[in-house]
Amino acid sequence: MLSLTVEQKSWMHGLPVWLKLGLLCLFTLLVWPLHDWRLLLAANIPVLILYLSAGRTFVKLGGQRLKPLLYLIAIIFIYQVVTGRVEEGLAICLKIIGTVSLANLVTMTSRLDDMMAVIETLAKPFYFLGLPPRALGFAMGLVIRFTPLFLQRGMQLNQAWRARSAKRTSPRLLVPLALSAIDDADRVAEALSARGGLHKKKTTKSLSESA
Repeated sequence: MLSLTVEQKSWMHGLPVWLKLGLLCLFTLLVWPLHDWRLLLAANIPVLILYLSAGRTFVKLGGQRLKPLLYLIAIIFIYQVVTGRVEEGLAICLKIIGTVSLANLVTMTSRLDDMMAVIETLAKPFYFLGLPPRALGFAMGLVIRFTPLFLQRGMQLNQAWRARSAKRTSPRLLVPLALSAIDDADRVAEALSARGGLHKKKTTKSLSESA
């Protein structure tokens, strides 16, 4: 559900990445303690306005990237309706929609290497605990880079299953999906090893270029 950077520039592209990430964290901290679905609905309106202010391309791409989220929201809401907690279900769904949509917008308007640089800076205090900042920043970049590809691959497997069988999608599809993720991890590890690991600056640049 996390989109890669959109080439079409908007006013949000010019904002510092640290500021956008900070506002995302602040929005999350303010929204998740709320329980009234009306307040949460109102909190989602500014997120929609941000998408609209960036242009039709952002609204269209953002909607496409958030489609997989609808399945999760539907499952949560149906469960809450069955258990007789409709308003609580609405609140949970609106929280998820707001935070994921805003996170998606941040990745759409931010360069991957800039986001990794911010993560590396924030992770520097953890160096004394044995956690290398560069590795943490690179790991975050990999998550952002491969999440949409992983979701797309899952949709392709689902479509292939439906084309060959009239039955419902089987949980057995998780096996090839997991194996493909492991295969991707092996390829990334081999590519990093061939480039000298995480000690060279070009690994960050190469990852952003591949995005």
